[in-house]
Amino acid sequence: MKKLSLKLFTIILAIATINLTSCSSDDPAPIVPDQSDVLKNLESGVMNGTLEESYTLDASTLYNLTGQFIIADGATLNIPAGTKILADNKGTDIYIAVLKGGEININGNASNPVVMSSADGNPGDWGGLTLCGKATTTAGVDAQAEVGGFIYGGNDDTDSSGIIRYLQIVGTGAQISIDSQYNGVSFYAVGSGTLVDHVAVINGEDDGVEFFGGTVAVSNLYLENNFDDSIDWTEGWNGSVTNAYISNTKKDKDGNSFSTIFEGDKTNGNPTFTNITGISTVGGTALQFKLQSGGTISGLSLSGYDIDLDMKDGGDTANVIFSDGYSPVAMATPEKQVETGEYFYSLNTSVVPTVNVDDFSWVESSLSFESSLLQGAVTGDITLDPSVNYTLNSSYIVQDGGKLTIPAGTKITARDGGTGVYIAVLQGGEIDIQGTASAPVVIASANAEGGDWGGLTICGNATTTAGVDAVAEIGGFVYGGTTDNDNSGSITYLVLKGTGAQINSESQYNGLSLYAVGSETVIENISVINGSDDGVEFFGGTVSATNLYLENNDDDSIDWTEGWNGSVTNAYISHTVSGFSTVFEGDKDNGNPTFTNITAISSVGGTGLQFKKQSGGTITGLHLTGYDVDLDMKDGGALSNVQIEGADADATLLSGETSKYTLNSGKDAAALDISGWTWRNAGL
Repeated sequence: MKKLSLKLFTIILAIATINLTSCSSDDPAPIVPDQSDVLKNLESGVMNGTLEESYTLDASTLYNLTGQFIIADGATLNIPAGTKILADNKGTDIYIAVLKGGEININGNASNPVVMSSADGNPGDWGGLTLCGKATTTAGVDAQAEVGGFIYGGNDDTDSSGIIRYLQIVGTGAQISIDSQYNGVSFYAVGSGTLVDHVAVINGEDDGVEFFGGTVAVSNLYLENNFDDSIDWTEGWNGSVTNAYISNTKKDKDGNSFSTIFEGDKTNGNPTFTNITGISTVGGTALQFKLQSGGTISGLSLSGYDIDLDMKDGGDTANVIFSDGYSPVAMATPEKQVETGEYFYSLNTSVVPTVNVDDFSWVESSLSFESSLLQGAVTGDITLDPSVNYTLNSSYIVQDGGKLTIPAGTKITARDGGTGVYIAVLQGGEIDIQGTASAPVVIASANAEGGDWGGLTICGNATTTAGVDAVAEIGGFVYGGTTDNDNSGSITYLVLKGTGAQINSESQYNGLSLYAVGSETVIENISVINGSDDGVEFFGGTVSATNLYLENNDDDSIDWTEGWNGSVTNAYISHTVSGFSTVFEGDKDNGNPTFTNITAISSVGGTGLQFKKQSGGTITGLHLTGYDVDLDMKDGGALSNVQIEGADADATLLSGETSKYTLNSGKDAAALDISGWTWRNAGL
C-alpha cells in the first residue's frame, strides 16, 4: 500500500498558490460566482460555484476547492485519472455535490487514482462528496437532504448519477449540527445505473459512505478511521456492497472510539454485503441495526471488536441474515436487555480476512498495525519474540494448519476487552508454549481482575459425547472427532491471570478450555489465577494435565463434562475469596477421569467436590481442607461413581441435606509441596 503523500500535496499547493490570487486568506466572504466565473475559475484551477454545463478537468492541474462546487441538473463533470483536488480547510463550506439530473464521472485507475483531500487530511476539514439521484427512498419523491438542503428521490431505480472509479477522499465529515454531518461520500436516492467501484475514504469525522434510500451498488471499498460509521444506510436502501476493507486504529480528538463499521436504520430494504473485513485495534462495535433494519451478509470477517452485533432498538436478529451460518449469541438475558437497553450479541465470524489490505495497493495511506499487537488469524507458522511486550487486543485464532509458537519468557498483556479478547486454537491448528520454570510465559490483563479477558481455548479431534463436529458454547468453535491421540501442541509453564469473561448467564470463557483435546497434547505446569469462571475445563477428549496451580477462580477450579477420560496429576487449588463454586465439578457421562495428588485448601468455606448426573472419577492422594461441604452428588448420583483411594467414597450426609456429604476418609493425604513452583505467580 502506498504511503500518504499529503506533505508533497501541500508543497504543490504552495507553488500553485503564487499564481492564484483568488485563494488569498485576506479575501472577503466568498460570493457565489456566476456561470462565466465558474468556468474561468476552473480554467485557473479553482473549483467554486455551480456548474451548469459539461466540463472536463485537466489531470495536470492541481485544483483548489475553495467553496461549494455544485453540478446542476443536466451538467456533467468529468474528472480524468490522476486528478488531484485540494479542499480548503473550511468545514461545511467546502464540498462537491451532484444534484438530481447531474452527473459526475470520476475515471481514476489503479496507477492514477483521483484524490480529493484537505492539505492535512484531518477529520472534519471539509464536507465531502454528495450525490443526489432519482431512485426510490422511503423519504418520498423530492425529499430534502439533511445536508445542503438538496432535493433527492423519485421513481427511477435505474437512474445514473455517473461513474466513480478509483477515488481516494480524505479529511471529510464536517459537522453542520449535532444531528447533521457530511460524510466521505453521501448517496441520496442514487440509482443502480451509477457505477461505483474502488473508493477509499480515510479520516472522516462522520461516516465513510452513507446511503439514503436508492438502489446503487458499490464494490471495492477501503474505509480507514472514519469516526462515526464506516458504512451507514437508511430509508430502505436496497443496493449492495461487495468487497470492503474497514479499519479503525485511532480514537477521535475527544478520545472516543468510532461508532460502528455498519449502521443500518429504519425500514429494512435488505441490502446485501459480500466479503466484508473489519479490523479494529481500539475495540468498539462492529455491526449495528436500528429499529427494523437488516440485511444479508456473507464472507464476514471481524477482528478486534468488543461487540459484534448491536440490535440497537431490540429489533429481531432474524432481520440480519448471515449466509455463512453465523449465529448471534446474546450477551445478556432478554430481561437484562430490556432493563439496560443494550441488545448486544457475539458472532462466531471468521477472523481470516475475506478482503485484504493488499487488495488496495492504489490507496495512499499511513495505516500501520503495530507488530506487537496480537489479533486476527494465524494461518502459517508464527513465532513470537520474547523481547517484545505484546498486547493481545482481540481474538487471536490459530487456524487449521497454522501453528503459534510462544517462546520462554514471553509476556502478553491482554486488553481489558472481556469476551472479545482471547486466544483460540482450532481443530488442526497447533500451539507451542515453551515456558520454563525460570522463564514462564505470562498472559494476563494489566489489573489481573477476573473477567478482564477470555482465556485460552483449544479445540481438538478426540471423542466427546457431544459428537463429531460439535459446536462450542464459546466462539462457535467446532470440536470433536474420532482421533483420541490427536495432538494440538504443547503448553508448558504458562501463567494466566484475569480470565473468565462472561458471554451470558450460561456461557463463559475459562482460564484454559480444552474441547475434545487429544492425548498427544502436552499440558504441564499451568497457573490460572483470578478467573471469573473455571480454572481449567475439559469438554470430552482424552488429554491429561500435570502440575496445575489454580487460585481464586470464581466458579470451578477443575471442571469437566462430555465424557472426558484423561487425568490430572498434581494440582494445588487455593480459595481465599468467598463465593466460588467448587474445587471439582464433573457433569454428564462418567468417563472416569483420574486425579492424583490433589490439594485443595479454602479459608472461606464452600464446596469441595461436586458431581452432577452420573459423573464420577478416580481420586488418590486427596488433601481437602477448609470446605463446608466435602462432596456434593448434585443430582443424586451414586457414591460408587466416585472412587477415592480404591474404594467407593466413604461419606456421611450432612444434617438436613440430601446430596451433600462429609468425607469420613480419603481426604487427609499429605498436602502437595509447591515450594518449588516459584513460576506460578509470575507477572507481566
